[in-house]
Amino acid sequence: VEFGGTIANTLGTLFVTERIGGGIGILEIGQDHSEPDIDLLLRRLLIASERSVSMFGKDFEFCFYNEELEDMVNRETKIVEALSAIATNNYTDDELFLQYQPIMDLKTGSICEFEALARLRTEKLGIVSPLEFIPIAEKTKLILPIGEKVFVKAFSFLKKLKELGYDGISVSINTSVIQLLSPDFTSKLFELINDMQVTPNNIYIEITESVFAADFDNINSVIEKLRGAGLHIAIDDFGTGYSSLSRETGLKADCMKIDKYFVDILLDKNPNKVITSDIISIAHKLGHSTIAEGVWHEAQLQYLKDFDCDRIQGFLISEPLDEEDALKFLRNAK
Repeated sequence: VEFGGTIANTLGTLFVTERIGGGIGILEIGQDHSEPDIDLLLRRLLIASERSVSMFGKDFEFCFYNEELEDMVNRETKIVEALSAIATNNYTDDELFLQYQPIMDLKTGSICEFEALARLRTEKLGIVSPLEFIPIAEKTKLILPIGEKVFVKAFSFLKKLKELGYDGISVSINTSVIQLLSPDFTSKLFELINDMQVTPNNIYIEITESVFAADFDNINSVIEKLRGAGLHIAIDDFGTGYSSLSRETGLKADCMKIDKYFVDILLDKNPNKVITSDIISIAHKLGHSTIAEGVWHEAQLQYLKDFDCDRIQGFLISEPLDEEDALKFLRNAK
């Protein structure tokens, strides 16, 4: 450990001015390795070094190889294989599907929107959390074909809502910065909207706030094109992402989604000392509507009503639902 730390500190000092980072993999070889398999040793070193880079980013740190680490890498490989098969339409038992979480308008008490949430079920691993497979899809750029399939599924649901008479209900679709900055993103999206004959005004493109730290001007330019075509833009995780007020004033967005953290603290502290109401007020002053995420309790609901939050979602209203269950939920709500 001491030796690894010395190497990491030395390399970090040498390359810090060049803004170069890296990872260090360490493999311990026992005395029983009289005839080591060189290819196997190099593979394990590569696993450890790649994990170091993914864990610590640009900082020089070290990571020891162990069997648990290899299990993690093997799991990631299986997820990549499943995503690749789905992206290329190869028939397997792996499945990408969507669930829909209702969003309620606090002024009317009615369901006004659904957030489309991507889910992955694989033959080898079962259900895989989006917190696990989405970053892998982004890292491998599989998010581009996978993202297109999410749009198709979400638009199919939106079209079904319209056919059933729910013309005023929107669908919100999470979109990666990699998708947004793809040169043909807007043209392909507009073509799909036209082909599937869905109403742009009923589509929300949901973007995580932190993406604006990467390429603010270009992303804002894409957003302007989307809004110009009638789509709405929602900024996710508001208050915990990039969170520069000078930048927030320049966001070409319609809606700010208040992160679950600022809803959870309503239960833990004196409501008069939390800043959730201030976040709602700031969003409104910037011309944005607000959606509070992760509302589970009546006390949270009452606070959000008192301070004029526009919409809420969370288990107090409903968990994410399969398509048929979402439609049934609407019928019962009506």
